[in-house]
Amino acid sequence: MSPDFTLTELTRRRPEVYFIGSAIFHYLGPSFAVLLFTVVDPFGVAWLRIVTAAAVFAVWRRPWRAWQAAERRERTTVLLWGVLLALMNTSFYLAIDLLPLGTVAAIEFLGPIVIAAFAVRRLRNLAAVALAIVGVGVLSEVRFAGAPLGFTFAFINMALFAGYIVIAHRVSRHQHLNGIDGLAAAMIIAGIAGLPLGIADALPVFADPVILGAAVGVGISSSVIPYVFDQLAMRRMPRGTYALLSALLPATATAIGVLVLWQIPTGPEIAGVSLVIAAVATHEDRSPG
Repeated sequence: MSPDFTLTELTRRRPEVYFIGSAIFHYLGPSFAVLLFTVVDPFGVAWLRIVTAAAVFAVWRRPWRAWQAAERRERTTVLLWGVLLALMNTSFYLAIDLLPLGTVAAIEFLGPIVIAAFAVRRLRNLAAVALAIVGVGVLSEVRFAGAPLGFTFAFINMALFAGYIVIAHRVSRHQHLNGIDGLAAAMIIAGIAGLPLGIADALPVFADPVILGAAVGVGISSSVIPYVFDQLAMRRMPRGTYALLSALLPATATAIGVLVLWQIPTGPEIAGVSLVIAAVATHEDRSPG
C-alpha cells in the first residue's frame, strides 16, 4: 500500500474524529513517559520520543521527496517547526517530571488564548484571558512553592505550544511540503536539533531492549499518532473550531493523570483546570481557515 493511498483513506474521516484521537494520545503518551523517568532522565526520553517518530515518518512518508519539490519559504517554515518541536517536547517533559500532567496542560493553553485576544480584540477574548490567568494563578498558588523550576519549564512550553499551533496550521496548507509530509520533515529536523540535549541520557537505553521498546512506544503514542491526527484535523477544520475544541485537552490530561499516574487533583487544582477549560471554550479566533 502506497503512502499516498494510505493518506487518501485517512482524510475521508470527519476531522472531529481525528481531534478526539489526538486529544487522547496527546497526553496518554506523555503519561507513559513519566513512568520511564524512573530509569531515564527527561532529556533522554524526550529525544527518544522525537527520534522514534522521525524514524516512523521517514519510512512511511519519505519526506525528502516533498522537500525537494518545496519552495524556499516552505522549507524555512518546516525547518523552524522542527527546531520548535525539539524545544517544545523537551520543555514539556521537564515540566511533567516536576508537576502534575493536568497542571502543565492547563498552563500550556494560556499562550494560545492570549494570542487570540491580541488577534481578535473583543470582550469575550478579554474575558477568556481573565479566566485563564485566574485559573493558572490558582494552579500556581497550589504548586509553585514546591516546584518553581517545573513552572518555568511549563511556561516555556506554553509559549512554544502557541507557536506550534500557528506553524502547524500554516504547514497543513503548504502546496508541496504540507500536512504529514511537512510534519515528517520537521520531526527529522527535530531529532537532529535535539541530539545535543538528549543523546547522553538516551545512549544507555539502547543496551536494554525492554526500556528501549517502552521508549519507542512512548514516541509512537506521543509524536506519531497525535501529530498525524492534528494535521488531518487541521487540514479541514478552521483554526477557530480547532481552538474551541482544544478546551477538551486540559480535561483529558487531568483524567489521564488520574487513571495512569494516580495524580489525584485537589479541589483548587480542579478549579484551576476548570477555569482554563472555560477560557479556551470562551475565546474566539478569527484567523483564516
